[in-house]
Amino acid sequence: MSDLFENPMGLDGFEYVEFAAQDRSQLEPVFETLGFTRVATHRSKQVDLWRQGGINFIANYEPNCPAAFYAEEHGPSACGMAFRVKDAAKAYQRALELGAQPIDVPTGPMELRLPAIRGIGGATLYLIDRYDEGSSIYDIDFRFIEGVERQPEGCGFSVIDHLTHNVYRGRMAFWSRYYERLFNFREIRYFDIKGEYTGLTSKAMTAPDGRIRIPLNEESQGGKGQIEEFLMAYNGEGIQHIAFACDDLLQAWDRLKARGLRFMTPPPATYYQMLGQRLPGHGEPVDELQRRGILLDGTTEGGEPRLLLQIFSEAMVGPIFFEFIQRKRDTGFGEGNFKALFESIERDQIERGVLKPKERA
Repeated sequence: MSDLFENPMGLDGFEYVEFAAQDRSQLEPVFETLGFTRVATHRSKQVDLWRQGGINFIANYEPNCPAAFYAEEHGPSACGMAFRVKDAAKAYQRALELGAQPIDVPTGPMELRLPAIRGIGGATLYLIDRYDEGSSIYDIDFRFIEGVERQPEGCGFSVIDHLTHNVYRGRMAFWSRYYERLFNFREIRYFDIKGEYTGLTSKAMTAPDGRIRIPLNEESQGGKGQIEEFLMAYNGEGIQHIAFACDDLLQAWDRLKARGLRFMTPPPATYYQMLGQRLPGHGEPVDELQRRGILLDGTTEGGEPRLLLQIFSEAMVGPIFFEFIQRKRDTGFGEGNFKALFESIERDQIERGVLKPKERA
């Protein structure tokens, strides 16, 4: 096997995303709208565990800790994420030997010490090796709420499919090397997207386990593009959006809509009129997709179609938004939809007065 595919850190998917805010009201309504349930509380800290399917969100309100300092700088935010690894101590030591910056996460008595390093924008990247049912970090450090299902179905989302970062222009190469050097990620997609007024460059990275996928975005032109707007609103680099995967996106969309979730501006009608030409024989109900604003990508060449259904929320935690997808044998990121999505965001920027028609890239 090529070194490119070796897994020296023993990676095994995402364990959780950590959020921070100074007030619970800045996060809890968001999580509830997304279909998450608060299932446990920390034994000694102001920290809650929210779940949907196999997705874990940590909501951290503890003062005087890295999460609190991050929220002070960025506002309500995604202040960290956790990778599952085979051996956390060994992975942590290897990361430090390769130049990673350690982060000291305060712990109380009889509490697990979670090894962590500095990630993009100063966010915390945890390395977790206790995630088996019954002996996980939650079983040790949290109290599960009586009468609440531990694995709620929510809106039907089961896993974090990918997690996208926005970085300053010229920093994509630095952060891609960070993931390559420490975790042996590899580049699987590269996009240079130009809308009518602005542009962005995106490099999609994946871990050797094939389960941790992290696209990196940077502005391809100066000015007021959507990446620049995010960086200004967030006061720095960080997680732009988190993508959840499900088995039935039409049903999941209906559940989200019933909870009051607001979706990003849909593409124009011409997008759906051209689907038959772009993906002949795709077999999806175009009217149902259009009614919900769901995007369709993939290929129908070479036999059975390989398709990706996707849709995005509006910004929900500061400028951070969420993506909802269903994979039908497709392993991409919706490359065919990037331009339609990009132009949709541009139209929204124009409507909000952030971008003026004369400000062409």
